[in-house]
Amino acid sequence: MGRGDVLDLGERRAAAAVARRYYLDGESKVDIATELGLSRFKVARLLDVAKETGIVRIEVVEPVEEQVLELAAQVRSRWGLRECRVVPDSDSPREDVGRAAADLLGRLVGPQDVLGMPWSRSVHAMVDSLTSLPRVPVVQLSGAMATNQVDSSTVAIVRRASRIAGGGRHVFFAPLVMPDEEAAAAVRRDPAVREALAAADTVTVAMVGVGAWAPGESTIYDAVDEAAREEVAAAGAVGEIAAVFFDEQGSLVETSVSRRVIALSGQQLVRIPTVLTSCHQLSRVPALVPALRGGLVNALVLTAEVAEELLAVP
Repeated sequence: MGRGDVLDLGERRAAAAVARRYYLDGESKVDIATELGLSRFKVARLLDVAKETGIVRIEVVEPVEEQVLELAAQVRSRWGLRECRVVPDSDSPREDVGRAAADLLGRLVGPQDVLGMPWSRSVHAMVDSLTSLPRVPVVQLSGAMATNQVDSSTVAIVRRASRIAGGGRHVFFAPLVMPDEEAAAAVRRDPAVREALAAADTVTVAMVGVGAWAPGESTIYDAVDEAAREEVAAAGAVGEIAAVFFDEQGSLVETSVSRRVIALSGQQLVRIPTVLTSCHQLSRVPALVPALRGGLVNALVLTAEVAEELLAVP
Protein backbone atom coordinates (compact mmCIF):
# COMPACT_ATOMS: atom_id res chain seq x y z
CA MET A 1 0.00 0.00 0.00
CA GLY A 2 1.83 3.09 -1.23
CA ARG A 3 1.30 6.80 -0.79
CA GLY A 4 -0.36 7.01 -4.17
CA ASP A 5 -3.09 4.48 -3.30
CA VAL A 6 -6.58 5.73 -2.50
CA LEU A 7 -7.74 4.29 0.81
CA ASP A 8 -11.33 3.24 1.25
CA LEU A 9 -13.18 3.83 4.54
CA GLY A 10 -12.53 0.27 5.76
CA GLU A 11 -8.79 0.61 5.30
CA ARG A 12 -8.74 3.96 7.08
CA ARG A 13 -10.68 2.50 9.99
CA ALA A 14 -8.29 -0.47 10.17
CA ALA A 15 -5.29 1.87 10.19
CA ALA A 16 -6.89 4.01 12.91
CA ALA A 17 -7.73 0.95 15.05
CA VAL A 18 -4.21 -0.45 14.82
CA ALA A 19 -2.66 2.97 15.50
CA ARG A 20 -4.86 3.50 18.56
CA ARG A 21 -3.78 0.17 20.05
CA TYR A 22 -0.10 0.74 19.28
CA TYR A 23 0.37 4.43 20.14
CA LEU A 24 -2.29 5.03 22.80
CA ASP A 25 -2.73 1.64 24.46
CA GLY A 26 0.92 0.60 24.25
CA GLU A 27 0.23 -2.83 22.73
CA SER A 28 3.04 -4.50 20.80
CA LYS A 29 2.77 -5.22 17.08
CA VAL A 30 2.85 -8.95 17.85
CA ASP A 31 -0.08 -8.71 20.28
CA ILE A 32 -2.07 -6.55 17.85
CA ALA A 33 -1.46 -8.99 15.02
CA THR A 34 -2.49 -11.97 17.14
CA GLU A 35 -5.67 -10.38 18.49
CA LEU A 36 -6.82 -9.02 15.12
CA GLY A 37 -5.78 -12.04 13.10
CA LEU A 38 -3.30 -10.08 10.99
CA SER A 39 0.31 -10.64 10.02
CA ARG A 40 2.94 -8.50 11.71
CA PHE A 41 3.83 -7.14 8.28
CA LYS A 42 0.20 -6.03 7.76
CA VAL A 43 0.20 -4.30 11.16
CA ALA A 44 3.42 -2.47 10.27
CA ARG A 45 1.93 -1.39 6.93
CA LEU A 46 -1.21 -0.06 8.60
CA LEU A 47 0.90 1.96 11.06
CA ASP A 48 2.82 3.45 8.13
CA VAL A 49 -0.46 4.31 6.40
CA ALA A 50 -1.74 5.97 9.58
CA LYS A 51 1.29 8.27 9.63
CA GLU A 52 1.33 8.99 5.88
CA THR A 53 -2.35 9.96 5.74
CA GLY A 54 -2.35 12.11 8.86
CA ILE A 55 -4.36 9.73 11.05
CA VAL A 56 -1.32 9.73 13.34
CA ARG A 57 0.87 12.79 13.81
CA ILE A 58 4.09 12.39 15.75
CA GLU A 59 5.39 15.50 17.48
CA VAL A 60 8.77 15.96 19.15
CA VAL A 61 8.48 18.74 21.71
CA GLU A 62 11.76 20.48 22.45
CA PRO A 63 12.25 22.24 25.80
CA VAL A 64 10.94 25.81 25.48
CA GLU A 65 11.31 28.66 27.91
CA GLU A 66 8.17 29.33 29.93
CA GLN A 67 8.35 33.00 28.95
CA VAL A 68 8.09 32.13 25.24
CA LEU A 69 5.05 29.92 25.83
CA GLU A 70 3.40 32.68 27.84
CA LEU A 71 4.09 35.22 25.08
CA ALA A 72 2.45 32.95 22.53
CA ALA A 73 -0.61 32.48 24.73
CA GLN A 74 -0.93 36.24 25.27
CA VAL A 75 -0.66 37.06 21.57
CA ARG A 76 -3.15 34.33 20.69
CA SER A 77 -5.65 35.69 23.22
CA ARG A 78 -5.03 39.39 22.41
CA TRP A 79 -5.61 38.94 18.67
CA GLY A 80 -8.11 36.07 18.71
CA LEU A 81 -5.85 33.71 16.80
CA ARG A 82 -6.35 30.07 16.03
CA GLU A 83 -2.67 29.33 16.68
CA CYS A 84 0.46 31.23 17.69
CA ARG A 85 4.05 30.11 18.09
CA VAL A 86 6.85 32.30 19.45
CA VAL A 87 10.53 31.48 19.02
CA PRO A 88 13.24 32.97 21.24
CA ASP A 89 15.21 35.87 19.76
CA SER A 90 18.44 34.62 18.17
CA ASP A 91 21.15 35.44 15.65
CA SER A 92 19.24 33.59 12.90
CA PRO A 93 15.60 34.67 13.32
CA ARG A 94 14.57 34.04 9.70
CA GLU A 95 15.70 30.42 9.82
CA ASP A 96 14.28 29.81 13.31
CA VAL A 97 10.91 31.28 12.40
CA GLY A 98 10.91 29.32 9.13
CA ARG A 99 11.44 26.04 10.99
CA ALA A 100 8.72 26.86 13.51
CA ALA A 101 6.32 27.84 10.71
CA ALA A 102 7.00 24.57 8.89
CA ASP A 103 6.26 22.63 12.07
CA LEU A 104 3.03 24.54 12.73
CA LEU A 105 1.87 24.22 9.12
CA GLY A 106 2.36 20.46 9.30
CA ARG A 107 -0.01 20.36 12.28
CA LEU A 108 -2.58 22.79 10.90
CA VAL A 109 -3.05 20.82 7.68
CA GLY A 110 -5.22 17.71 7.89
CA PRO A 111 -5.92 14.97 5.31
CA GLN A 112 -9.07 16.73 4.05
CA ASP A 113 -7.41 20.15 3.53
CA VAL A 114 -6.12 21.92 0.42
CA LEU A 115 -2.91 23.91 0.92
CA GLY A 116 -2.26 27.22 -0.86
CA MET A 117 1.01 29.14 -1.25
CA PRO A 118 1.86 32.43 -2.99
CA TRP A 119 5.34 33.81 -3.62
CA SER A 120 6.90 35.25 -0.49
CA ARG A 121 10.31 35.28 1.17
CA SER A 122 8.75 33.98 4.39
CA VAL A 123 6.98 31.17 2.52
CA HIS A 124 10.28 30.29 0.87
CA ALA A 125 12.00 30.10 4.28
CA MET A 126 9.20 27.91 5.64
CA VAL A 127 9.23 25.48 2.70
CA ASP A 128 13.01 25.15 3.05
CA SER A 129 12.37 23.62 6.50
CA LEU A 130 9.30 21.58 5.60
CA THR A 131 9.72 17.83 6.13
CA SER A 132 6.23 16.35 6.37
CA LEU A 133 2.64 17.03 5.35
CA PRO A 134 -0.51 14.91 5.07
CA ARG A 135 -1.39 13.77 1.56
CA VAL A 136 -3.05 16.98 0.34
CA PRO A 137 -3.06 18.95 -2.93
CA VAL A 138 -1.06 22.19 -3.09
CA VAL A 139 -2.28 25.23 -5.04
CA GLN A 140 -0.13 28.08 -6.35
CA LEU A 141 -1.75 31.36 -5.32
CA SER A 142 0.36 33.89 -7.23
CA GLY A 143 2.83 34.38 -10.02
CA ALA A 144 6.56 34.60 -9.41
CA MET A 145 8.63 37.62 -8.50
CA ALA A 146 12.39 37.52 -9.09
CA THR A 147 14.57 39.27 -6.54
CA ASN A 148 18.29 39.50 -5.94
CA GLN A 149 17.80 38.17 -2.41
CA VAL A 150 15.99 34.86 -2.96
CA ASP A 151 16.65 32.35 -5.74
CA SER A 152 13.25 30.68 -5.89
CA SER A 153 10.02 30.83 -7.86
CA THR A 154 6.47 30.20 -6.77
CA VAL A 155 6.43 27.08 -8.93
CA ALA A 156 9.53 25.74 -7.15
CA ILE A 157 7.98 26.47 -3.75
CA VAL A 158 4.74 24.67 -4.63
CA ARG A 159 6.55 21.76 -6.27
CA ARG A 160 8.69 21.17 -3.18
CA ALA A 161 5.67 21.26 -0.88
CA SER A 162 3.67 18.98 -3.18
CA ARG A 163 6.50 16.43 -3.36
CA ILE A 164 6.42 16.26 0.44
CA ALA A 165 2.63 16.00 0.56
CA GLY A 166 2.22 13.70 -2.44
CA GLY A 167 -1.33 14.89 -3.13
CA GLY A 168 -0.92 16.66 -6.48
CA ARG A 169 -0.56 20.33 -7.35
CA HIS A 170 -1.93 23.23 -9.40
CA VAL A 171 0.93 25.36 -10.79
CA PHE A 172 1.47 27.89 -13.58
CA PHE A 173 4.32 29.92 -15.03
CA ALA A 174 3.65 33.67 -14.96
CA PRO A 175 5.08 36.82 -13.38
CA LEU A 176 3.38 38.28 -10.33
CA VAL A 177 3.15 41.81 -11.77
CA MET A 178 2.39 42.55 -15.42
CA PRO A 179 3.18 45.85 -17.25
CA ASP A 180 -0.50 46.77 -17.65
CA GLU A 181 -4.04 45.52 -17.16
CA GLU A 182 -4.41 44.22 -20.73
CA ALA A 183 -1.31 42.05 -20.43
CA ALA A 184 -2.52 40.70 -17.09
CA ALA A 185 -5.94 39.84 -18.56
CA ALA A 186 -4.26 37.95 -21.39
CA VAL A 187 -2.14 35.91 -18.95
CA ARG A 188 -5.19 35.05 -16.85
CA ARG A 189 -6.82 33.54 -19.95
CA ASP A 190 -4.05 30.93 -20.15
CA PRO A 191 -5.62 27.56 -19.20
CA ALA A 192 -3.00 26.67 -16.56
CA VAL A 193 -3.29 30.09 -14.93
CA ARG A 194 -7.09 30.04 -15.08
CA GLU A 195 -7.22 26.53 -13.55
CA ALA A 196 -4.83 27.32 -10.70
CA LEU A 197 -6.52 30.59 -9.77
CA ALA A 198 -9.91 28.86 -9.85
CA ALA A 199 -8.47 26.16 -7.56
CA ALA A 200 -7.77 28.91 -5.01
CA ASP A 201 -11.49 28.65 -4.18
CA THR A 202 -10.81 25.19 -2.71
CA VAL A 203 -7.90 26.22 -0.45
CA THR A 204 -8.57 25.70 3.26
CA VAL A 205 -5.08 26.44 4.67
CA ALA A 206 -2.65 29.00 3.26
CA MET A 207 0.88 30.00 4.21
CA VAL A 208 1.45 33.63 3.17
CA GLY A 209 3.75 36.58 3.63
CA VAL A 210 2.59 40.00 4.85
CA GLY A 211 4.35 42.97 3.28
CA ALA A 212 4.19 46.65 4.26
CA TRP A 213 3.63 49.20 1.49
CA ALA A 214 7.10 50.73 1.79
CA PRO A 215 10.51 50.41 0.11
CA GLY A 216 12.15 47.08 0.85
CA GLU A 217 9.11 45.80 2.76
CA SER A 218 7.02 44.65 -0.22
CA THR A 219 8.39 43.10 -3.37
CA ILE A 220 5.47 44.54 -5.33
CA TYR A 221 6.28 48.04 -4.10
CA ASP A 222 9.80 47.77 -5.49
CA ALA A 223 8.55 46.26 -8.77
CA VAL A 224 6.20 49.10 -9.82
CA ASP A 225 6.87 52.72 -10.75
CA GLU A 226 6.43 55.74 -8.50
CA ALA A 227 3.04 56.64 -9.95
CA ALA A 228 1.69 53.18 -9.09
CA ARG A 229 3.15 53.37 -5.59
CA GLU A 230 1.48 56.71 -5.01
CA GLU A 231 -1.84 55.43 -6.32
CA VAL A 232 -1.82 52.45 -3.96
CA ALA A 233 -0.88 54.65 -0.99
CA ALA A 234 -3.54 57.23 -1.92
CA ALA A 235 -6.14 54.45 -1.90
CA GLY A 236 -5.26 53.86 1.76
CA ALA A 237 -3.29 50.65 1.41
CA VAL A 238 -0.68 50.00 4.09
CA GLY A 239 0.19 46.41 3.22
CA GLU A 240 -0.39 43.44 0.96
CA ILE A 241 -0.74 39.68 1.11
CA ALA A 242 -0.09 37.90 -2.20
CA ALA A 243 -0.73 41.23 -3.99
CA VAL A 244 -4.05 41.71 -2.15
CA PHE A 245 -3.93 45.23 -0.69
CA PHE A 246 -5.48 46.23 2.65
CA ASP A 247 -5.83 49.40 4.73
CA GLU A 248 -5.24 50.26 8.41
CA GLN A 249 -8.38 48.37 9.46
CA GLY A 250 -7.55 45.32 7.38
CA SER A 251 -10.24 46.10 4.79
CA LEU A 252 -9.48 45.15 1.18
CA VAL A 253 -8.28 47.91 -1.16
CA GLU A 254 -8.67 47.69 -4.95
CA THR A 255 -6.41 49.71 -7.29
CA SER A 256 -5.27 49.54 -10.90
CA VAL A 257 -2.20 47.64 -9.63
CA SER A 258 -4.59 44.96 -8.34
CA ARG A 259 -5.69 44.41 -11.94
CA ARG A 260 -2.08 44.04 -13.09
CA VAL A 261 -1.19 41.15 -10.76
CA ILE A 262 -1.53 37.43 -11.37
CA ALA A 263 -2.77 36.13 -8.04
CA LEU A 264 -5.83 35.06 -6.11
CA SER A 265 -8.44 37.74 -5.50
CA GLY A 266 -9.11 39.50 -2.22
CA GLN A 267 -12.42 37.69 -1.89
CA GLN A 268 -10.70 34.35 -2.35
CA LEU A 269 -8.18 35.27 0.35
CA VAL A 270 -10.79 36.22 2.96
CA ARG A 271 -12.67 32.96 2.38
CA ILE A 272 -9.67 30.77 3.32
CA PRO A 273 -10.43 29.39 6.82
CA THR A 274 -6.82 29.21 8.08
CA VAL A 275 -4.16 31.70 6.95
CA LEU A 276 -0.72 31.33 8.52
CA THR A 277 2.04 33.92 8.34
CA SER A 278 5.36 34.47 10.06
CA CYS A 279 7.26 37.58 11.09
CA HIS A 280 10.76 38.14 12.41
CA GLN A 281 11.14 41.84 11.53
CA LEU A 282 9.78 44.77 13.53
CA SER A 283 9.54 46.72 10.27
CA ARG A 284 6.67 44.42 9.19
CA VAL A 285 4.56 45.06 12.30
CA PRO A 286 2.82 48.16 10.82
CA ALA A 287 1.40 45.87 8.11
CA LEU A 288 0.89 42.83 10.31
CA VAL A 289 -1.33 44.67 12.80
CA PRO A 290 -3.94 45.73 10.18
CA ALA A 291 -3.88 42.21 8.72
CA LEU A 292 -4.74 40.93 12.19
CA ARG A 293 -7.41 43.58 12.72
CA GLY A 294 -9.13 42.55 9.51
CA GLY A 295 -8.87 38.84 10.21
CA LEU A 296 -6.81 38.32 7.05
CA VAL A 297 -4.45 36.05 9.01
CA ASN A 298 -5.35 33.92 12.04
CA ALA A 299 -2.22 31.86 12.73
CA LEU A 300 1.19 33.36 13.52
CA VAL A 301 4.81 32.38 14.06
CA LEU A 302 6.87 35.20 15.57
CA THR A 303 10.07 36.09 17.31
CA ALA A 304 9.75 37.11 20.95
CA GLU A 305 10.63 40.69 19.97
CA VAL A 306 7.76 40.88 17.46
CA ALA A 307 5.36 39.21 19.91
CA GLU A 308 6.10 41.85 22.55
CA GLU A 309 5.52 44.58 19.96
CA LEU A 310 2.12 43.12 19.08
CA LEU A 311 1.14 43.06 22.74
CA ALA A 312 2.08 46.75 23.07
CA VAL A 313 -0.33 47.80 20.30
CA PRO A 314 -3.28 49.77 21.79
